[in-house]
Amino acid sequence: MSLKESSDAAASPETKPAPRKRKSRAKPAASLKSVAPAPEAAAPEPRPAKAETPAETPREFVMPDLGRLAINLLHAANLGQKAARLLMKNEDAASDMNHTLHDLQRVGKTLMDVAASYMRNPVKIVEAQAALFEGYLSLMTSMTRRFLGEDVPPVAAPSRSDKRFRDPDWQENLIFDLMKQSYLLTSKWMTDRVKLAEGVDPHTREKADFYVRQMANAMSPSNFLFTNPEILRTTLATNGENLVSGMEHLLEDIERGGGHIQIQQTDMSAFRLGENVATTPGKIVYQNDLMQLIQYEPTTEKVYKRPLVIFPPWINKYYILDLTPEKSLVKWCLDKGYTVFVASWVNPDARLALKSFEDYMTQGVYAALDAVEQATGEKEVNAVGYCIGGTLLACSLAHMAQRKDDRIKSATFLVTQVDFTEAGELKVFIDEEQIADIERQMHEKGGYLKGSTMATTFNMLRSNDLIWNYVVNNYLLGREPMPFDILFWNSDATRLPSAMHVFYLRECYLENKLAEGRMVLGGETLDLGKVKVPVYLQSSREDHISPYPSVYKATRLFGGPVRFICAGSGHIAGVINPPSSGKYNHWTNDDLPPTPDKWFDGATDNKGSWWPDWEEWLSAKSGPMVEARRPGGGKLKVLEDAPGSYVLVKSED
Repeated sequence: MSLKESSDAAASPETKPAPRKRKSRAKPAASLKSVAPAPEAAAPEPRPAKAETPAETPREFVMPDLGRLAINLLHAANLGQKAARLLMKNEDAASDMNHTLHDLQRVGKTLMDVAASYMRNPVKIVEAQAALFEGYLSLMTSMTRRFLGEDVPPVAAPSRSDKRFRDPDWQENLIFDLMKQSYLLTSKWMTDRVKLAEGVDPHTREKADFYVRQMANAMSPSNFLFTNPEILRTTLATNGENLVSGMEHLLEDIERGGGHIQIQQTDMSAFRLGENVATTPGKIVYQNDLMQLIQYEPTTEKVYKRPLVIFPPWINKYYILDLTPEKSLVKWCLDKGYTVFVASWVNPDARLALKSFEDYMTQGVYAALDAVEQATGEKEVNAVGYCIGGTLLACSLAHMAQRKDDRIKSATFLVTQVDFTEAGELKVFIDEEQIADIERQMHEKGGYLKGSTMATTFNMLRSNDLIWNYVVNNYLLGREPMPFDILFWNSDATRLPSAMHVFYLRECYLENKLAEGRMVLGGETLDLGKVKVPVYLQSSREDHISPYPSVYKATRLFGGPVRFICAGSGHIAGVINPPSSGKYNHWTNDDLPPTPDKWFDGATDNKGSWWPDWEEWLSAKSGPMVEARRPGGGKLKVLEDAPGSYVLVKSED
C-alpha cells in the first residue's frame, strides 16, 4: 500500500509544526502565489495545505533586473551541475544505471509490441494519423476564432482533478492555452492508440498504457520553466532566485537520499513521533524480531471483554492509524470502550532478509494473540487487518481454521485484497521478469527492498501529484513543501525482507494462490472457505491500490457471514475518515449480489464516515463490559512507552 495518495485526505495539517531545519537561500514564495497541486486522492489521499497567499500577488510578467537574473541563472546552473555530479558519484551509480537500462529495454519492448499491431494493419496507422490531424485542425480553428474575439469552448480540457493547469494564464493567455490544449490532445491521442491497438495481450496493454501515461506526464508543459506561466512569472519577479533555491533544495534531497533524488513532499522536521504524531498514550508490552505490540491506555472505566488487535501493513508504518487525536482510529476505538492492541512492525535490514511471509504469520499474528492473552487474560479477540496486514490476517485465519484454532472471533479487513485478479495498477509491475529483477536488486542491496524503491513505485501510480507536483514546487518555484502529517507518514518509508516480498508478489499477485486455495503456509493448504467467523469488508471507491471490485471478490471466498461497505475517497483517506470530519459518504447494502456494480445498484448512500457502521457491527461481537485493563496489569510487563523503538528506525539508518 504506500501510500502515496489522497488529495482528499485533509486540506491542512492539524498538528502544530515544530521549527523547520531545511534552509533556503531565497524565499520567492513570500511575494508570489502558492501552488503545489495536491496529490489526488492519494491519494494521494494526502493533500498539502496551501501556503498563505499574500495580499498582493503579481499576475503580470514583470521586467527583471537583467544583471541579477544572469547571476542567479549562472548560480543555479552551477548548483545543477553539482547535483548531477553527486548523482553520478554515488556508490550505486553503476548498478542503478544497469537497472535503468534494463527498465528502458522492457519499456521499449512493450511499446514495440503495441506499435507492431499498427504495422500489421496500415489502415490503422492512417486512421491514427487522421485522428491526430483532426484534433490539431479543430484546435487551430478554435484558436483562430478566439483570436478574432469569439468566446469558444476549449477543444481539450483537463479533468477536474488535474491540478497542473490551475493558474489563470492557462485559460486566459492565448499562447499558454494553446500549449495546454495541444499537450492534452497529444497525450490523449497517445493513450488512445494503446487502448485501440489490436492483438495485444491484456498485461502488455496495461504496461504500455502505464508507460505512455508516465511519458505524457513527464512531457507536460507545466513541468518546464518557459512553458509554465507561474514558473516564468516567478523567475522574472525574483530575478531567478527561485531557481537558485530550487537547485539548493535538489542538492539537499540528493544528499539526504545518499546520492539519489529523494523528493521532499512535506517539511519532515515539522513532525516528531510521540510528540505531535502517534501521540495516543500506550506501552510496548511485547516484542520479537518482527514486531512490537502496543497496548494502549484505556480512556473509559469500562471496556468490552473481547480485546481488539490491529495488524497494519508493514509496507508503511502503523501510525497512519494514530496520526493526531482528531484523525486517530486508535483513539476513537479507545473512546468507544475497546482494549486496543496494535502491531508495530520492524523496519528490517539485511539481518532479517530471510524472514518469510510465514514468519510474519507466526511472529506477527500468532505471537500477538499469545501476548494479548497474557496481557489481559482473554483468549478470544476481534482482529483488524489493513491492506497487506489484512492479507496476512486472512492467511492466518485460514491456517487457524485448519488447526481448529478459534481465538479470533471476528475479522475486519480494511482495503484488503485476497483475490488479486483485479488488483489495480500495481499489476503493471508484476510479471515473472519483473519479479526476478526485483529479486536481483534485493540481493544486490543486502537482501531487502529499499524503502525508497517501494515509495517510488507508489509515487509513479500518481506521478502528476506525487512526483511532478513537487518537482515544480520545490525545484522550479523554489518553495518549501508545506507541513502535512499524512505526507510525513507517507515519506517515512520502510524496507521489506526479500524472502517475504518475493513470496507475496509471486503467490498473491502473480499466481493468486490464496483465492484459489493453493497457497501453502505453515504446513497447511489455506482454504478461505473454511473461515467461518463474521467478516467486515471495507473498501474505498477511488482506491487505486486495492480497487473496490477486487476487495468485493472476497465476499465469495469467506465461509462465514460477510458485510461489505464502500467508503468514499481512496486507500488512505477512505479509511482514515473520522466522523468528526464530516467528509466522504459511504455506501451500504446488506445483500451481496454477484458483482460490485449490482451491489452499488442496490446500495444506500450514507453521509459521512463509515466508522459508526463498523462500530455497531463490532460492538455486537465484543462481549459484555468489564473493568478497563491497563498496560502492565497482566502477565506482561511494560517494555517502553509507545510509539516504541521499532517505529523510530528510518530506512536510511
